[in-house]
Amino acid sequence: MAADLLALFWVLIGILLLVFLIVKTKVHNIIALLVSGLFIAFAEGLPMVKIATTIETGIGSVMSSLLLIVIFGAIIGKMMTESGASQQIADTIVNAMGPKLLPYALLLIGTIFGMSMFYEVAFLITMPLVINIAKEAKVPYMKLVIPTIAGATMGHSIFPPQPGPMALVTAFHADIAQVYMLGFIVIVPTIICSGVLIQHFIPGLADMPLGNVMKPAPKRAAADIPSFRTSIIIPLLPAIIIICASLAKTLSATNSWVFKFASFIGSAEISMLITAIVAMLLFGYRRGMSGKQISDHMTSAIAGISNVLMVIAAGGVMKEVIIDSGIGSKIVDLVGHTNISPLILAWIITVLIRLMTGQGAVSAITAAGIVAPMVVAFHVNPALMMLACACGSNTTTLMYDGGFLLYQQSFGISLKDTFKTWGLLEFVNSFVGLLMVLLISVFVH
Repeated sequence: MAADLLALFWVLIGILLLVFLIVKTKVHNIIALLVSGLFIAFAEGLPMVKIATTIETGIGSVMSSLLLIVIFGAIIGKMMTESGASQQIADTIVNAMGPKLLPYALLLIGTIFGMSMFYEVAFLITMPLVINIAKEAKVPYMKLVIPTIAGATMGHSIFPPQPGPMALVTAFHADIAQVYMLGFIVIVPTIICSGVLIQHFIPGLADMPLGNVMKPAPKRAAADIPSFRTSIIIPLLPAIIIICASLAKTLSATNSWVFKFASFIGSAEISMLITAIVAMLLFGYRRGMSGKQISDHMTSAIAGISNVLMVIAAGGVMKEVIIDSGIGSKIVDLVGHTNISPLILAWIITVLIRLMTGQGAVSAITAAGIVAPMVVAFHVNPALMMLACACGSNTTTLMYDGGFLLYQQSFGISLKDTFKTWGLLEFVNSFVGLLMVLLISVFVH
């Protein structure tokens, strides 16, 4: 028992070192993650001859499953932005649902964009549109910002092919189709609570001033943007392909060509490749873009996410160090002496890492290395464990978190108002999401 506690102590010190390097000394995330990972490796007694292999394995395991998916995701988001598909989705959903249902329309828009783009990209695309909508509807802008952010952060945190959820799916060997289906059950009540209901408990929403940074988006003419049907199919296409492939596999024999083809086309990489090609055709060539213009947009998209990829790779090193040192097994032994649900424990661990590091994907990847052994040891459904960690990675954050700062600086609001809005909606997202996972676990094993 004492040895297990000492092992956990060194992990805690390693994570605190990570926080110190990122927050206090402003060391780049990549260096901070590698240094912290090496500290844990030496402190846990990992043989020096094995550390280099652990680093290679950690980077390789994450990049092999995420590299193409992240790149294709960036390309799809860029093509949606450049073609005006994002504006079409927002305009159509808002017009269809009407003024009374505006918050619910924005929940849907935020979720769609959060699923299909990096969070920062989704934020920068949707917020000017939201400000436009708020002005036209004569609604205080923050009453529409909150549901949009609630949907975007939750959609980005729990649905593949976004980096954090995809890393968790890979680490827990979860069925990706089941993740989508259970994820939708989790997200609906969660974002209604965090995006709509909490507004009744936040005083002063109508009086929050809007700074000069975030400007309304210029409107494109209807003739210059794709149709709604074309625009909406692209962000949803990966989920449609994966779920259909899973159903086809369920209904066919394992040695049939249908099963083999469904396994091929239903993989995350192939489904994203198909979606990227369709986006190029519908949003690029069909809209009159030249091959060079499309290529330039793709290059710009890939360049924009290079830093994200490197940080995720460094997070993979820390995860692999935790796995190779056997800390996960020691946690399983300790948990075996308590009555805490493995789902709750996984959520708590992820929340703590997110609070300390301010990095959603990093907290998900690091927590995966710690709690992965619980899936087998306690016979936990891998999809539910994945969703518990995903909800934990989307929680209340502090001033050193990129999402927090992007939100606060974009609207020019005070720290107090940022915690009242961003902080509260993120906490509700995380907590209600966990409650939904625990509820589902009663019926799904």
